[in-house]
Parts: sequence; structure tokens; C-alpha cells
Amino acid sequence: MASIFSAIIAGDIPAHKLREDDRFLAFLDMRPIRAGHTLVIPKLEVDELFDLPPELLGDLFVFAQPVAGAIKAETGAARVGVAVVGLEVPHAHVHLVPLDEIDGLDFRRAQPADPDELASMAERLRARL
Repeated sequence: MASIFSAIIAGDIPAHKLREDDRFLAFLDMRPIRAGHTLVIPKLEVDELFDLPPELLGDLFVFAQPVAGAIKAETGAARVGVAVVGLEVPHAHVHLVPLDEIDGLDFRRAQPADPDELASMAERLRARL
């Protein structure tokens, strides 16, 4: 079940990668709800998050933890929200979104980001990691 995320993992499609290891990848969303909006994915091609093997499911959140800390520190957000939607790309993933208000996870706010702003945010977040 190859998806756009599989192509990003393979390096066939560029992405603003923040953190990566042999099992997971975190990168900036190209259509963020708010600057710093990040996707965290397993490299294993599994459609639904809760179909991941238990050790990957748990470790995905452990991998995401420092990324969330960097997002919170860089954006000054009150919290970093986590959303699991899974309808837009058939590859398990979580959204990390900086939040200051309860309706901050409104995906209708998502807009294409300026490439230079994404690159700048990625650089600042990587420096915090």
C-alpha cells in the first residue's frame, strides 16, 4: 500500500524532515493548520494507526515526544495537540499541532505553506532537537 508517505520515506518526494530513525519519521505538514504542524509516521506501510504492531504503536509516541517538545518551545504554544485522522493518506500517522485554544485542531484552517517559511521552521525545530 504505497502512499505519498512511502515516497517521502524513500526520498522520492522532498520533505522538511525534523527527526528520523530506522522505524519512524517526523516532517512538517505542507498544509499546516498552524506553523510547526508536524506529521509523525512509522516507516512500516500500515494503513490504520491502531493496526500497527503494539511495540510500534507505543514507540511512535515515544519518538514523537521530543518533537512535540521542540514544537512547543519554538512556537510558544500552550500545548501540542495530537490528532489521528487517517482519512487523507492511507498510511498510519499522527498530527502534532501547536495549540492555544480548544478549536486549534480545526483542519479546515489548513492552508498551503510558503516554502521558505517551512524551511525556516524546519531549521529552527531541528536546532531544538
